[in-house]
Amino acid sequence: MLDPTPESAQLEVFGILHDAGDTIVLLGPHEPGFWAEFSASPEYLDDAPDPLDRWSKRVIGALAAAWGGMAVFPSDGPPYPPFLAWAQASGRAWSSPVGMLVHDRAGLMVSYRGAVRLAGVMNLLETGGIPCTDCADTPCRTACPVDALSPRGYDVATCHAHLDTSEGQNCLTQGCVARRACPLSASYGRLPVQSEFHMKAFHQT
Repeated sequence: MLDPTPESAQLEVFGILHDAGDTIVLLGPHEPGFWAEFSASPEYLDDAPDPLDRWSKRVIGALAAAWGGMAVFPSDGPPYPPFLAWAQASGRAWSSPVGMLVHDRAGLMVSYRGAVRLAGVMNLLETGGIPCTDCADTPCRTACPVDALSPRGYDVATCHAHLDTSEGQNCLTQGCVARRACPLSASYGRLPVQSEFHMKAFHQT
């Protein structure tokens, strides 16, 4: 039992795995409610760069200290921690039909805000199978209007070019239409304003 629980900070455990004799606890947004928590934070309100990364480091750093572990973040590096490999090793995330990770709770809206490395081996969570297996229509395959997503890879240039068009404003302000097409994503509870925040940050890179 992790005390305090990550839900106290509007985070939740997105997976647990073992690595080199330690336990890694992967953390993502707890929805609904994450955006209200973050958007009221000093990091969001101070107009300084990278508010979500700074919020994550403060909040997950505090959880790590309380749990007696070490906080790890996707931005740590180079070399960067292998979050994608960790996600798949946790048994709760897989490669989707469009190449992006799909998570058993967040669908294609999966986002890892950080992780905590704990010394020793904790019990692992029971996991299931890839949700796409039971998704008969796989609407994510045909949702992207410019076919930027496929198992062959992500055509980033085509995606950016689309976001600069009037037709691309739907993706830019509401979130990637392929991610939204995933039935699990639709049931996750992520607000469009949060997706807009991420899409605009992505489009500025």
